[in-house]
Amino acid sequence: MNFHAAAPKIPPRILCIGMPVRDLTFRVRGVPSRGSKENAAHFEEICGGNALNAAIAIVRLGGRASLCGPMGDARETSSKYMLEKMAHEGIDARHIVHMPGLVTPISTIMIDPTGERTIVTFRDPELWKVRLPRPDVLLDDCAAVLTESRCAEFCTDLCAEARKRDIPVIVDVDRAMSLREGLLTASSHLIFSSDPLQETADATDDGQALKRIAKLTPSFLAGTRGPRGTIWLNEQGELEETPAFPVHTVDTLGAGDIFHGAFALAITEGQELRGALRFASAAAALKCTRFGGAFAAPQRTEVEQFLDRDQSADPAENSQ
Repeated sequence: MNFHAAAPKIPPRILCIGMPVRDLTFRVRGVPSRGSKENAAHFEEICGGNALNAAIAIVRLGGRASLCGPMGDARETSSKYMLEKMAHEGIDARHIVHMPGLVTPISTIMIDPTGERTIVTFRDPELWKVRLPRPDVLLDDCAAVLTESRCAEFCTDLCAEARKRDIPVIVDVDRAMSLREGLLTASSHLIFSSDPLQETADATDDGQALKRIAKLTPSFLAGTRGPRGTIWLNEQGELEETPAFPVHTVDTLGAGDIFHGAFALAITEGQELRGALRFASAAAALKCTRFGGAFAAPQRTEVEQFLDRDQSADPAENSQ
């Protein structure tokens, strides 16, 4: 499996739709119990949010990323700080929609010694009323759309238009969806987290859940399960699994978003599904070995070297 030949000469542009978030991160010995206090070993302010995290991954892995979605008032400190960070990462933020008088989403994130994170987020309810720029503007020179299910209220029509133009639409599903949700059909790839997958399908098993949802959508379906890897349906409707890479985890913040960004990029590069899932898993695994949320996302050469080492160590892989 040659990962070095995947990247095209002209990097594809992926439109990432979501809400950027200002993240205040604290490393703690344990999540405080109710009414208690806890001293943090480290503090860092970073940018976050599913779409922004994925955009960081896409650019670092060799693609181009545009970010679209609502932010607070352009005059607030958070907006200026986050736009500077996006510019530094090479993310196109021209399609961000600033909403006067509103506050950009903000999260407090506690990361324990296992790398697990506990998050409290405030999103102004008025942000959901955003009106995105016209499809002709957003979809020009667009190789794929990557969004999250929570943004369905303001992005489903755009995703449907993208599919009419045969542009892939990858949806990160991290909360239960209605089985009448428009994104079920206004997408080409639906990647669920395990709990929302089972809740959406009213099932107690990931594989069973995927097969139930497959009856409602032609989209590629997968479920991510952290260290247990990814379960997915192939073109014949058969269940397959892609194992996770064992690594020493110190920070899981943003790992799922890195996975989705890497997967979306791999799809636009024409990688077959099995290879795209391994590429995404490797990028997410490397991120988990470092603190810093999505700003710990790996570069393309790191992922390729990681995959090469894994392939060399696996005789079964080499024999294929």
